[in-house]
Amino acid sequence: MRYAPLVKNIVGRLAAKLPIDAADKEDLVNVGVMGLMSALDKYDESRNVQFETYASFRIRGAVLDELRAKDWVPRATRSKDSKITAAISALKKKHGRAPTETEIAGHLGVNINEYHKLLDEARCVTLISTEDLPPDYLEKYSREDVLNEINEGNPLSQLVNMEFKDRLKQAIDQLPPKEKLVLSLYYFEELTMKEAGRVMNLTESRVCQLHAQAVLRLRSMVKFAR
Repeated sequence: MRYAPLVKNIVGRLAAKLPIDAADKEDLVNVGVMGLMSALDKYDESRNVQFETYASFRIRGAVLDELRAKDWVPRATRSKDSKITAAISALKKKHGRAPTETEIAGHLGVNINEYHKLLDEARCVTLISTEDLPPDYLEKYSREDVLNEINEGNPLSQLVNMEFKDRLKQAIDQLPPKEKLVLSLYYFEELTMKEAGRVMNLTESRVCQLHAQAVLRLRSMVKFAR
């Protein structure tokens, strides 16, 4: 019961990016609770790892497995995400800088309002997908490998290699200021989109758009850097 709020927090942050209703979210909470129970059963106090860290991986892993099994992201949405990412890459290569929203919209052949609607649909895009990881990453590591590392007391050592971390950091440094701030508030300060909107004096919807655009920029820049 003490760690039940951890389940709701993890599920809430994952579900916020997906087109699911309250009933589906409750199902994910139940899956997360099963992940927490698994963590309670398998946690070894003699290991040099905090239980909350271990449980977070178990809960998140269980929820992600459920999301993958049900394939929450529609294929049409993935296609639109890919087109935006490709447009950003093409414009960055052409101009040698991060393209503006107007330039991206023009490249896609839509007006700015239509482009913002595309960003609304892309709100479920993830910061890192398996496609963005180094080619040999999935051959070397799996979620079980990460959990084994947690057991050994080093929970983050295999998430991404240093080369990829450096590449991602460089990509973040190139983001426009507002998009960089959104990522900082959401991922590091752990604010909700609504709370980030209050800080930035923007609507929650606009913050979600900036988040989606920032993530798509990062994905395009990481791929572009290969």
